[in-house]
Amino acid sequence: MKHTMQKFWNNSWLLSVMAGILLGLSYPPIPLPFLIFPAFLFIFRIVDLSDSAREAAYKVYPAFLIWNIITTYWLVMATVAGGVAAILANAAVMTIPVMLQYKVQQPNFSPWLIALFQTAFWLSYEYLHHLWDLAWPWLAVGNAWANVPQLVQYISVTGYWGISFWVIFAVALGYQYLKKPNQSTKMALISVLLIFPIWSISISFFGSETDHQQTHKVVVVQPNFDSYEPNGGFDSAQQANNHLLALTDSVITEKTQLIVWPENAVQNQILNIDGYRSSSDQTKNQLNNYANKWDAKLITGATFFEFYQNSDTPSLPRTNKRGAYLAFNAALGFYPDKPMETYRKHNLVPIVERIPFVHFLNTIDVFGWVDWNQIQGYGKGHHPDQFSVNGTATPALICYDSVFPNWILNYVRNGAGYLTIITNDGWWGNTSGHSQHFAYARLRAIEFDRWIVRSANNGISGIIAPDGSVKVETPYWKTTAFNYDVPVLTSQTFYTRFGDWLPYLMMALSVFGIGFSFLSMKNKN
Repeated sequence: MKHTMQKFWNNSWLLSVMAGILLGLSYPPIPLPFLIFPAFLFIFRIVDLSDSAREAAYKVYPAFLIWNIITTYWLVMATVAGGVAAILANAAVMTIPVMLQYKVQQPNFSPWLIALFQTAFWLSYEYLHHLWDLAWPWLAVGNAWANVPQLVQYISVTGYWGISFWVIFAVALGYQYLKKPNQSTKMALISVLLIFPIWSISISFFGSETDHQQTHKVVVVQPNFDSYEPNGGFDSAQQANNHLLALTDSVITEKTQLIVWPENAVQNQILNIDGYRSSSDQTKNQLNNYANKWDAKLITGATFFEFYQNSDTPSLPRTNKRGAYLAFNAALGFYPDKPMETYRKHNLVPIVERIPFVHFLNTIDVFGWVDWNQIQGYGKGHHPDQFSVNGTATPALICYDSVFPNWILNYVRNGAGYLTIITNDGWWGNTSGHSQHFAYARLRAIEFDRWIVRSANNGISGIIAPDGSVKVETPYWKTTAFNYDVPVLTSQTFYTRFGDWLPYLMMALSVFGIGFSFLSMKNKN
């Protein structure tokens, strides 16, 4: 047995395959987040066994590929080519911090310093992976812990970056201890392993629920449209709209203040001008009339076409006979007492919703071989617009928006009393995708000390409390609607006030780590 274990411990390929399997099994809906510890221990062993940074990347790539496949296999449900490309590319991007981790695996560095630098590289990668056109934060280490909120209450201070720090630093220290056992490394490892969960459990048991002065009576609708059928499976867009209205009428009360429909709920294309397409005008008028009838605000998802005058035309518009325009994945707000308001989705799924780096590609395409204007996909929104509900504000985070805490910061700092998420997870079918997406919203609740109102086309819709506990959870692929009294909060967590201080610190440490590594190699030569 001992000989077998030694062979495994010294075989990079076996370690890589096992690490990938354990990483894949760490994420929702599988309730085994602790498997991420041995998985990264195997990753650090591969780094140590490698003779170069390139070799380390080459040998951990199978682990990251398996991890991506097990966790996000459902991407191919929406588009096979796009899903396969995303999985292959993301696994490759993940090898970049591993190459840097190899560089600081120097014998003249103290064990805790090696562990700290290696942690800084991984967190810097996770953070920067949020900020570019190929952003894919789905596999951030923190997301693995979404369904054990009692153990991660400290992210109200650190953001979910704190979970990544806890896991990677503990494993990096653990590996250094296995290499060179000493008392100081052992004590540091025990402290890191224990202090974060103890901190969280203390908050869970002794923290009190944030006081609130008012609640909003909210109706959440789950229409269960078929995303692959025209008009959601109905004979016409108007029939689909009537279905939404009937579901709302089945649960609404005289005291209802807000109705929430999911992403792309309105099947008609909505325009910012009148008289061009009668179906747009009819739908806007109908929803305005119902908002008046209900005396409540309605937030719904729709495809929104914005036409421009010459003076405000964007740099890369699409065009038709009416003129320059862009299509947006949008949230629309209908009010009893004022005109329709619009939020244009900011965080767009790469390739699926928008061509990455489309402005750059258009610039370098000097021969005009590709009509980038027409194939770019959705336009990108840039303003964190909120909707007003009885004196408070709430955003309509559209699907992918909800996994970007650094975007959501803008809303809470500007007075959001609770967070509203509208999504359509029906593209993925009955897979892990919709379960993961719902679970990740629990982390946002903790980070910002806010209630979450979630409307999903096919599910899971629900209500999540600020401690991450689930108060309402609808079944997947079921037509339903419900109402709930949602507390309005005004508290500001440490993370809300100070934002991404932890990844900024880690990026600064990464710069020092690269510098120290360079100087060390130079002195050797």
